[in-house]
Amino acid sequence: MTHVVTEPCVKCKYTDCVTVCPVDCFHEDEEMLVIDPEVCIDCGACIPECPVQAIYTEEDVPDQWKSYIELNSSKAPDLPVITEKKEPLADS
Repeated sequence: MTHVVTEPCVKCKYTDCVTVCPVDCFHEDEEMLVIDPEVCIDCGACIPECPVQAIYTEEDVPDQWKSYIELNSSKAPDLPVITEKKEPLADS
């Protein structure tokens, strides 16, 4: 099982979650963060850290955001890992 970053993170990109991840599974692009399902250990530490409630366990992703399961999986390998907190995007 893995965790998934969903729609609320788009154009927001709070990074509070990355500082609590014990395995550095977060990656970032210009608009959002994603979680690498091959690295995530399903610890759940990131969920309460997200101020916009964008992170879910894969089984709990709301139906309207199910496409983010594949999006996280496909994007993560090609994006840089993020491990330190940054300022959120201006649109947040």
